[in-house]
Formats: sequence, C-alpha cells, structure tokens
Amino acid sequence: MKATLYYDGYCQLCSREMRWLRRLKSSELQLVDVHEATLSEYQRQQMLYSLHVQFADDSWAIGVEANVAAWSYTPIGFLWRPLLWPGIRSLAESAYRRWAERRANRCGWIKDKWIEARTSDEH
Repeated sequence: MKATLYYDGYCQLCSREMRWLRRLKSSELQLVDVHEATLSEYQRQQMLYSLHVQFADDSWAIGVEANVAAWSYTPIGFLWRPLLWPGIRSLAESAYRRWAERRANRCGWIKDKWIEARTSDEH
C-alpha cells in the first residue's frame, strides 16, 4: 500500500534519518518535507511535532508507529517492528514524546501550539 511520510526538513536529526530512508525505501513510500507541503498551519504544527504517515486508504500512523511504518518500506523494516511490541511500545512512545517536546522547545515553538498538536486527533 502506498504511503506518504511527512517530516520536518529543518530538523537536522530528522533530515539525516530521511536521507537514510530515501536510500533504502521502496517507491511505495513518498517523503514530504512539511515546510514544502501545502498544509494548513494547524496541520503543519501537528506534523512538526511528530512524524506522520498517511496511507493510501487515508488512515494515519503518528510518532513511533509512523517511524515503524516508514521503515517497513525498506529491507530492514523488521528491525523497527519490536518498537510496537507490548511493553516496549509504551517505553518507545514515552521516549519519543519526551524527545519531540524537547525538540519543539529547542526550535522555539510556542508551547501552546505543540500541546495543541499533541492532543488533537484532527488531520
């Protein structure tokens, strides 16, 4: 199934991971820098807070689940699957949220915007 991964192209760590992913991924996965995408400001803020993958059926994966989904389009995707196992998943999601909040603060985002993005279910 085709999918689109939205990422923050201004984030050095994110961009480094996307370079690796771009080399290994199948043509079924499209990588889109949120700064170059046509999005509402609300959508952009959500996608800047955490990785988002949109699948062809309009379903979404966010955060750790999006990372695992994106890497599943590569020959080494199996290495990321354990992040979704019970027990490991909660630890991975907690670590991801802390990292995302720290990155948001470092980037100078307004705290209310990233809290709104974190708590919203809209896309």
